[in-house]
Amino acid sequence: MRSMTGFGRCIMENKLLTQQWEIRSVNSKRLDLKWNLPLSTGNLENHFEKIVRSHASRGRIDISLSVQMLGAEMSMHFDHARAKGMLQALQALAESRNETYTPNYDLLLTIPTLWNTASDDMDEETVATLDEGLTLALEDWNESRETEGAALAHDLLARLLRLEQWTDILRDRAPAIKNERSEALRERISVELSALSLGDLAETRFLQESVILLDKLDVTEELTRLSTHLERLRELLQNDSDTGRRLDFTLQECFREITTCGNKIPDVQLSRLVVDYKNELEKCREQVQNLE
Repeated sequence: MRSMTGFGRCIMENKLLTQQWEIRSVNSKRLDLKWNLPLSTGNLENHFEKIVRSHASRGRIDISLSVQMLGAEMSMHFDHARAKGMLQALQALAESRNETYTPNYDLLLTIPTLWNTASDDMDEETVATLDEGLTLALEDWNESRETEGAALAHDLLARLLRLEQWTDILRDRAPAIKNERSEALRERISVELSALSLGDLAETRFLQESVILLDKLDVTEELTRLSTHLERLRELLQNDSDTGRRLDFTLQECFREITTCGNKIPDVQLSRLVVDYKNELEKCREQVQNLE
């Protein structure tokens, strides 16, 4: 189990180059990659993305690379068309102000967008070296995510145990509430019918009203489904990966069932327990939002 929040780094140096990869990530519903690559590797972005997707499925991931070539000469490509357009624009601006423009060509050296070391010039060995660096950075990143994921799982298991205990309390208390309400209803109907001198109809009326009330107070099915959902949560927390979405969905189902229980059970003590139950579920959902 992995958190979507993590950090990874790899620094490598060999006879070809010195490279440093850094990877930072936060939670996101989808896989969202943000690249910060040097111009010399810009055309390799799609190639690198395939490697990243083999290590991640969700999250907003910022990936940066700094690289310095060692002992190898790479041809520099100058964007003549762009430079010409820039100079013409400056010339037109000067003419519109009735001024003379004299270009300083040395300044073109400071404009990185005009210069490029095409990745096509990189040999297979250089690309393989960069792939290795990225893979090591991703492994370091995943290690940090697994550490945090284990902490999140431990916290969720503790909360799950609390929810299971509260479910048992609801299951034990709900029948007693039904009996209490049934007796209260019997007394109320008896009093009302006695006042109307209709004592012979008391039992029949009671049975009718009692059936309706007991049906409204019955939360057996809701508690059964709730227990099933809690068991499913425990199974998912023991899974290796790709549990975030399924955990989130199961928690929503738990929230639906406990809300129905709260609406059906007219008891002050259990109403407070239901409120605490919902708060705990919401805390679980906040934690799950960070899981891949």
